[in-house]
Amino acid sequence: MADHDRSGRPRPAERLAAFVALAALPAALTILLVGAVMNWAALVAAVVALLVGVTAGWHAVSRRGTRRAVAGLGTVLALALLVAVVLAELSLPRLAVVLVLAALSTAAARVALRRHGRSVAAAGRPAAKPAHPVLLMNPKSGGGKVERFGLADACRRRGVEAVLLKPGEDLRELAEQALARGADAIGMAGGDGSQAIVAEVTARHNIPYVVVPTGTRNHLALDLGLDRDDVVGALDAFVDAVERRIDLATLNGRVFVNNASLGLYAHVVQSPQYRDAKLKTAAETLPDLLGPDAVGPDLRFTGPDGAPHSTAQLILVSNGPYQLDRLEGRGTRERMDSGRLGVVTLTIRDAAEALQFTTLQAAGQVRRFPGWLQWTAERFEVRSGGPVAVGVDGEALTVEPPIVFATLPGALRLRLPRHTVGLSPAGRAVHLFSRSTVADLAAVCLGRPAERHRQAGATRWKPAWLDKGSR
Repeated sequence: MADHDRSGRPRPAERLAAFVALAALPAALTILLVGAVMNWAALVAAVVALLVGVTAGWHAVSRRGTRRAVAGLGTVLALALLVAVVLAELSLPRLAVVLVLAALSTAAARVALRRHGRSVAAAGRPAAKPAHPVLLMNPKSGGGKVERFGLADACRRRGVEAVLLKPGEDLRELAEQALARGADAIGMAGGDGSQAIVAEVTARHNIPYVVVPTGTRNHLALDLGLDRDDVVGALDAFVDAVERRIDLATLNGRVFVNNASLGLYAHVVQSPQYRDAKLKTAAETLPDLLGPDAVGPDLRFTGPDGAPHSTAQLILVSNGPYQLDRLEGRGTRERMDSGRLGVVTLTIRDAAEALQFTTLQAAGQVRRFPGWLQWTAERFEVRSGGPVAVGVDGEALTVEPPIVFATLPGALRLRLPRHTVGLSPAGRAVHLFSRSTVADLAAVCLGRPAERHRQAGATRWKPAWLDKGSR
């Protein structure tokens, strides 16, 4: 890059930004501490309201009938008290200054570390234009994005054969037929479930693959650094592109590109009523799973230390590890070429643990919760006494145990538009309370490359999964 030397040493502006990031956050925390001391009564009231609210909320989701109604009312009252205390007793100007300092610290940290994340497209190599590119399109995905964005016409202008998935047709068979016609690059315009099906076919035949984000969430496109709002722009991967390899993952041989979840969420979404009445379905199901007489899900696995576990409220296995400081951080992977699965398990046994988890979750410190385990592995197995509900890339399945997860390192030849220069969201993410981020900022402030830059520069791909019969 023009604005950096090859050693990755930071520019003066980056060093200044790192200093601002390191100084602004302690300033914000100091102001909060001073405010808490000056308004200790309000602080106590806010803490009590939070404790009551979380405890009541746990009982509201794990009980039925009158107990649920009373707990729900208690949750509402506690939250109302919390809001009233913040608005009436605490200094709003002081709170505003804290928020400004926190935002300034985050923004400065991103400036200081902006080139130390992994630019997805920059990691690839220039790729020649394919002679017979094909795009498979699901017209129903994303509420009809294929038609809304005029993808068929856009494909015609780029010399790409457009194939529309019709009701009753098999997507995997369409991909195989395209290969039989001589396709030398295949893309999929659809959601992540459809992406996984076509990606498996192209990986097996060692054919380049193109992601066109026309689904609802498009997590794969997000983590690849694609602009999910620029659907037509994704077609440039057929014309002016770079190519790189990424991993795929499997569940009992079924390929997935994002993640598979087991436990409470997977059980709830199995209900046929879930899509039309999510909250009602969850309210009817959770008491059976979290109530005082409930037995934890029969999900047996071995933890990272080799210890056996008999249950967990959540098991999340991802194609590449997620960067998680909060549970809702799911979907942010800095890389998908590590040859490792990401594994997360969460076990909450009662209201006290629910309160502890909620507090740590709010602080972005879920890894400190005793019932939270997170590690990476090449293979992971879950055993059970009966069929297990699993959500795979957003699709609800029931799978016979044992459930074996595995990684397929470097399995997919991925084409990305050359203009895809953004980072994956994990590459852009800045977590100021993590020791690694503080260490990186300190290094930049002192004029040294951040650790994440040194590690990224040493990365190499080692493709390991190519079908013997591939052409």
